[in-house]
Amino acid sequence: MFVDSVDLIVSSGKGGAGCVSFWTEKFVTKGGPDGGDGGKGGSVYFVVDNNTDTLSALRGRNHMKAENGRQGEGRRCYGRKGESIDIVVPPGTQIVDAQTNEVLFDLVEEGEKVLFLEGGKGGLGNMHFKSSTNQRPTYAQPGLPGVTKAIRLEMKLIADVGLVGYPSVGKSTLIAAVSNARPKVASYEFTTLTPNLGVVMVGEYDSFMMADIPGIIEGASDGRGLGLEFLKHIERTKTLLVMVDVANYREMKYQYETLLVELQRYSEELAGRRFAVAITKCDSFPVDEVNTLTEQFLEDIGLQANTTLNKFKANKAYISYGFEEGFGVDLPVNEPLFVLPISSVSHLNTEALRYTLKNFVNAVEEQEKA
Repeated sequence: MFVDSVDLIVSSGKGGAGCVSFWTEKFVTKGGPDGGDGGKGGSVYFVVDNNTDTLSALRGRNHMKAENGRQGEGRRCYGRKGESIDIVVPPGTQIVDAQTNEVLFDLVEEGEKVLFLEGGKGGLGNMHFKSSTNQRPTYAQPGLPGVTKAIRLEMKLIADVGLVGYPSVGKSTLIAAVSNARPKVASYEFTTLTPNLGVVMVGEYDSFMMADIPGIIEGASDGRGLGLEFLKHIERTKTLLVMVDVANYREMKYQYETLLVELQRYSEELAGRRFAVAITKCDSFPVDEVNTLTEQFLEDIGLQANTTLNKFKANKAYISYGFEEGFGVDLPVNEPLFVLPISSVSHLNTEALRYTLKNFVNAVEEQEKA
């Protein structure tokens, strides 16, 4: 089960009370106070684990509480410290205050461990209150209470490339063709109900992460369809691949512009991501017809076709936009880096797309570091 949002109440442990005790021993008439301190309450930690990919383990656990500290004892014995709890979450988890919606922590690094709520301090035993004027103190401190907080955990996938497109444009088919992910693929809309994350290998020692989310339709930013619920999963992606279906009943220009508008309405930051375009299902038409449709699409969105570096098959040449030598140094902001016709079923240009996306991701990373 995919769970990407969980409401929790977490509490740190209460500190143990100090002890009121006096030394009693044979032949010792005035042993004095010897009450020990109470133990500290357990704390609440969050731990990021790469082996966890959802929040489903926390589903149904409404209240998670650390152990209270034990009370101090006589003979100056300290109470035992309460056991802390580690809440294991996947990378990309945000801890949000349920009352104010403030993001308290953003956990993205593998192995990261953060202290969320500290346990209450244990009370001092009566041995600390002995003085020349009070040689028989009968007072010990109570332990400090723990802290309780209502929070919401939200998981946002961390990927290098996020796939954006209408339902049934071939997003799941593409991620299955180029990565190790095996999402459900079927010939009806909204087959994908949960995001999928796949590792795309480029050569033997290089790879990047690709995220596939449920299809976006008109009005997704207002809550229509499934897009709004899962658009947050591509907020962390470095780049976007906008997928336009050449065989869809919607015009390619309409698909392209609608997707960009929905991204803009959902998040200004997300709309500012560098992106590229893949024209899918090109095996549905002959090469000449695909090229004609691609030329028309490029003309409609104000780009110029380029065929110099796109003869990926000996007897077929599909036109595209982009692929200039040395690309990635100055990446365009308001237009796609490239527009490439592909077919995930016949693997047309999927290898070219795999390597080009890796170069694209590397170029974006270099620009961010500069």
